[in-house]
Amino acid sequence: MSKRAKTFTKKDIVKLTARELNVNMHEIEEVVNSVFNSLREILTMRERELRIEIRNFGVFEVKQTKAKPKARNPRTNEIVFVPPRRKTHFKPGVLIKDALKEAVENLD
Repeated sequence: MSKRAKTFTKKDIVKLTARELNVNMHEIEEVVNSVFNSLREILTMRERELRIEIRNFGVFEVKQTKAKPKARNPRTNEIVFVPPRRKTHFKPGVLIKDALKEAVENLD
């Protein structure tokens, strides 16, 4: 039976950051909201491709996809045209990659 993934919200990030910095949650909430708003603003710029590189964390990228003239709808088997679009991608940095290499048996 598959176990459901633990979900963390922006509020959890605010709590953890406030605790780490020993600062009032309401002050940190403004900062966290501003950071996420800035990231969203950059990622939605009308650029074909772009990168946000955060050292020791990772890289957010917006990449252009190619058109798919002969994609198939799996429900109806109908051949459909999928136009080119932009998609987001996150590539974790070395610190996160190394932490994720830990064996799954050691988790929980």
